[in-house]
Amino acid sequence: MTAAISLENLTVSYRRHPALHHVSGVFARGSLTAVVGPNGAGKSTLLKSMLGLVRCNGGRVVTHVDARRIAYLPQQAEIDRSFPISVLDCVLLGYWPGKGNWGGIDAGMAARARQALAAVGLDGFASRAVSSLSVGQFQRVLFARILLQDAEVILLDEPFNAIDTRTTSDLLRIIASWHAERRTVIAVLHDYDQVRRSFPQTLLLARNVVAWGDTEEVLCDDNLVRARAMAEAVDEHAPVCEVREDDLLALSRVQSHDHDHGHDGHGHDSHHDHHHGATGKGGLQ
Repeated sequence: MTAAISLENLTVSYRRHPALHHVSGVFARGSLTAVVGPNGAGKSTLLKSMLGLVRCNGGRVVTHVDARRIAYLPQQAEIDRSFPISVLDCVLLGYWPGKGNWGGIDAGMAARARQALAAVGLDGFASRAVSSLSVGQFQRVLFARILLQDAEVILLDEPFNAIDTRTTSDLLRIIASWHAERRTVIAVLHDYDQVRRSFPQTLLLARNVVAWGDTEEVLCDDNLVRARAMAEAVDEHAPVCEVREDDLLALSRVQSHDHDHGHDGHGHDSHHDHHHGATGKGGLQ
């Protein structure tokens, strides 16, 4: 197995409150993984940790791809749509990781942006203001922007929240096409039925790893009950990196049922290292 992103004993807290505790495992290159769990389980924090947007209190994230080839779609609630920008210009921002602030946009690039809009069902929307779009239309625009990025790893945080059924189906087809192209896709989701239908791998979080592997095995009743129990057992006022005794008991039960996700370290100790072309051990295909 070739790793895209490795998590090595990752621990993160927000305002001294625990968010992730000792999370280890590997996202394999070309894998399609849903990240699920109770509210407050650390799902969005995990994505931000992989991007280096939040600081690790312990452990680390190791990315095995060029950081410029990682695309990120945050929750819509985190995006300010009041900025006066057209749909086409918003999509063209997909070139920014490769071109930077001073790279020019030529006619071919603009044509590809229009093709991306057509691919997400927004042909003819190029000149419209993003502020005029519905939630579903704007999400299509953001997917079109990712199409231009040609990313190796795509991180999606609740991409179907408040989206209509038709738009969700269209965007799921795009995600399936990324998977067919052997891109690594990691998505935070809440709809377990949707996960079972469309995502072959699942990471079930409750600040710790509850289970990680084949979706049908991960989303069994025992694991879901365990995840709820672990989430409820966490002491919000515990010091950073302190795990309560009942958390440890629940975690030990999890580890006795799940695969080992350990892997070799790389001899470094930093909060967020980028290793290009490296491979890791453990994790899942």
